[in-house]
Amino acid sequence: MTSGRAGQAFCRNPCAGKGRRCTTDARISRLLSTNPPEPLVPQPASHGSADATARLMLVVLGLAWGSTWVAMKIALEEIPPFSMRLGTSGLATLTLFAIAALQRRNLRVRNAAAAVHLVVAGSLNVASFTVLSAFAQLSTTTSRVAVLTYTMPIWAVLLARPVLGERLNITRGLALLLCVVGLSILISPLIGTSDLIGLALALATAVAWAVGTVYLKWAHIDADPLAIAAWQVLVALVLTAAGLFMVEGSPHLSLAHPLAFWAMVYSGLVGSALAYLLWFEIVRRLPAMTASLGVLSAPVVGVIASVLVLGERPTVPDIIGFTLMLSAAACVLLAPAARAPENAPIEQ
Repeated sequence: MTSGRAGQAFCRNPCAGKGRRCTTDARISRLLSTNPPEPLVPQPASHGSADATARLMLVVLGLAWGSTWVAMKIALEEIPPFSMRLGTSGLATLTLFAIAALQRRNLRVRNAAAAVHLVVAGSLNVASFTVLSAFAQLSTTTSRVAVLTYTMPIWAVLLARPVLGERLNITRGLALLLCVVGLSILISPLIGTSDLIGLALALATAVAWAVGTVYLKWAHIDADPLAIAAWQVLVALVLTAAGLFMVEGSPHLSLAHPLAFWAMVYSGLVGSALAYLLWFEIVRRLPAMTASLGVLSAPVVGVIASVLVLGERPTVPDIIGFTLMLSAAACVLLAPAARAPENAPIEQ
């Protein structure tokens, strides 16, 4: 920084013989020794703006996950479950890490505890979800699995209150009530049928997803959302590969027709890479209950797609249940944001 002597060079009337700086010298010296002004930096988006963005992400996520159910069913007609999921997880892993490299995102995990949290969350959120949902689709119809998997919000709500301290306000309570009634109507026709294995696997998928979601919020992993998504998908890839060699011996992709192969590619790029990237960012921005209930539009999209593409025909209970579930999703997507108390550990 500039010294006082340098400042005197700019002074027109130096104070002679006193060893003191004149007023002008002092002012210039202070100006020259002051750090340059910080460049203008865009201010962080307000909570309302960030919340609106997260809700838009929920809409995109619903379309991505909903359409993926049909793609998975098409792929599973010719590709065994572990082989299919190895392909989708591999594509998702490569895509997420490639995006991170292109954007120069920080993928570093700060400490061993965070790494352990990512392994646990990845095992529940991604690995369990992908494998169990694939086997469920082999045991019952796609529309049923798409709907039953989304009992996840019920388990997430039940866990979020004691674990995360999230309160059940009027909007969430109404959405939860509609969700429970709608899902009850959808599940009831399956009781006592041969689809019980598919029902159990779909419900197991939902519980694993809910536990993983709440665990991720509880863990408060301090990392880039893209890093959180990428590492969890990598965990799923490793676990799926282990399951494949134990159950199927080796990947079985070569005999698949182009339609099944590209359905698997779509599931990997859209249903896994894009969807998980959106999901973990949504979980970071919104309370767990809001995020969980908001994705209820996905099974509605899945059922409509299964009717149009796979030729499945919903029953009257299906239609009633779908209507109630869509209403539950609308309550979350359209209602004003409700922040939890500051002492509730739900925001990352």
